[in-house]
Amino acid sequence: MPINVPRNLPAKDVLETENIFVMEDERATMQDIRPLNIVILNLMPEKEKTEAHLLRLLGNSPLQVNITFLRTVSYEPKNVSRSHLEAFYTDFDSIRHQRFDGMIITGAPIELLTFEDVLYWKEITTIMDWAETNVTSSLHICWGAQAALYHLYGIQKVPLEQKCSGIFRHRIDPAMRNVELLRGFDDEFIAPHSRYTNINIQEPEGNDDLLLLASSKEAGPFLLMSKDGRHVMATGHLEYDTATLKEEYERDLDRGLSVQIPAHYFPNNDPSEEPMNRWRSHAHLLFSNWLNYYVYQQTPFEWR
Repeated sequence: MPINVPRNLPAKDVLETENIFVMEDERATMQDIRPLNIVILNLMPEKEKTEAHLLRLLGNSPLQVNITFLRTVSYEPKNVSRSHLEAFYTDFDSIRHQRFDGMIITGAPIELLTFEDVLYWKEITTIMDWAETNVTSSLHICWGAQAALYHLYGIQKVPLEQKCSGIFRHRIDPAMRNVELLRGFDDEFIAPHSRYTNINIQEPEGNDDLLLLASSKEAGPFLLMSKDGRHVMATGHLEYDTATLKEEYERDLDRGLSVQIPAHYFPNNDPSEEPMNRWRSHAHLLFSNWLNYYVYQQTPFEWR
């Protein structure tokens, strides 16, 4: 949470140069605190695991967060029971009249399809367009990030020769170190990736509406954000559990797919050894920074 200081306190300028979030008395006394309402469009096949991944991170905050899970109606998920969907999910028509403080659109294992060939593409784009006036800030993950980059900014994904899977090093652009989304981040950090497509780094770099915050020499662009903070795109999976890449690798092998061992993941590159989680702290930072600076601090107490 922010530090509340008087307007003319000398330390205020020092704190701000160190990228510490400072709030003045006048603003603090005007704030009313209410729960944040977050809608999650969960497109991942193993929905219950994804729910746990996201809720763990959203719950690590002093803010009360109310969650609405959203499902597609133009495509029936195959890896989750209908009873689970009926009990815990709703459809877009049921919430389109509401406003939400934040929205998360997850990844989906459909990268090799062109966007227009995705069965629920029209539904997804309708939701993204609705969010422009009904959601304060949206966090797009993996395929969800590529979908937003394509639909909102005209940036196309490109296929990779082989699956990008593993834990990769990323560096923050030095010019972006003071961006609030990156507060607390190390200059270099690691994050999981798992996808068959990428985006060319030149495209976001040449887009006047986007900021490229962090990228990897091996995995490409990772964290991007619209300049107004209303869209955050993460092309990887900081939310993944320790064993998620292992489970995906074993699943691909069981399906007879020719996949490489996830890079920089298993100790000694040996799938028989248990991996270690080395990205957890930055996962919590990403979600807490997004919730605080781009959702909580930007949402009016009462939507008009």
